[in-house]
Amino acid sequence: MAEQMDNFKWVISIIIEILVLTIKCLFYMAESVYRIIIPMPEKSISEDIVLITGTGHGIGKALALQLSQLCAKVVCVDINEKSNIETVNEINSKFKNKAYAYTCDISSLENVKQLGEKVKNEVGTVTILINNAGIMPCKPFNEQDEATIRKLFDINVFAHFWVLDTFLPGMISLNRGHVVALSSMAGVIGVSNLVPYCASKFAVRGICEALLDECRENGFTNIKGTCVYPYIVDTGLCKKPLIRFPSLLPIVTPESAAKEIISAMRRDCLEISIPSPLLRINNIFRCVPYKMALDFKSFLGGGVDAHDD
Repeated sequence: MAEQMDNFKWVISIIIEILVLTIKCLFYMAESVYRIIIPMPEKSISEDIVLITGTGHGIGKALALQLSQLCAKVVCVDINEKSNIETVNEINSKFKNKAYAYTCDISSLENVKQLGEKVKNEVGTVTILINNAGIMPCKPFNEQDEATIRKLFDINVFAHFWVLDTFLPGMISLNRGHVVALSSMAGVIGVSNLVPYCASKFAVRGICEALLDECRENGFTNIKGTCVYPYIVDTGLCKKPLIRFPSLLPIVTPESAAKEIISAMRRDCLEISIPSPLLRINNIFRCVPYKMALDFKSFLGGGVDAHDD
């Protein structure tokens, strides 16, 4: 009798959980529709210290300039000392004491740890981290060599671990922060001539998603994250883009990409694509037959042609 009563209580508790879950799901769906119509307001970042990797050019430089305009303190990190200092000088000529230059090879954990000590002592605790640095060799898989693949993963993947390992504890101590990870649409869809690059960007997507889940489960709900999937940005990495309909899938400037990234981060978006419809289109075509999705992809004609580094 007691066992039957326990089983009955268990069944009732499961039914209650299912009802609560159903109500939550309906609420979340309604909230999602509401936020499409009325987006989240953009949070202020004037009190934040933002560290950006790869600020010597491209998206990283554009991010540093635009974030400085929003009154954030910006820590610029790049392996190229000359171009990085040029970025910081350009910022500080307009916004005094807003930007700081640090030269670092972020593929080395030891170098990143040394960077972390300097930034903490000289600037303060980083509260927004933007992992932007990356490389993109464009060659068929059978022409990719071991050294290139290892270098690609050192910069595009392992550097994320080293930078997070160094700067995330500061955010955890404050229970406040935001991590922005630059993946790619090549981290959502496989693209020929980019096999190792796609693998690295799929990895970045996994790092971001799993890290946020771990923070949530450990109670650090004020640490947010945004994973970014740009299509083709005019940064010089993609020298031979293949675009059949340029008006439909345009090459965007680093400045416009940076603007969308900052807006998404300030609205606490979990993920965005640039252009924005691409992620939704991909999600739809993940639900249809594979051959149908391939034919649609071939019709659009997007991708990159092989080229020398």
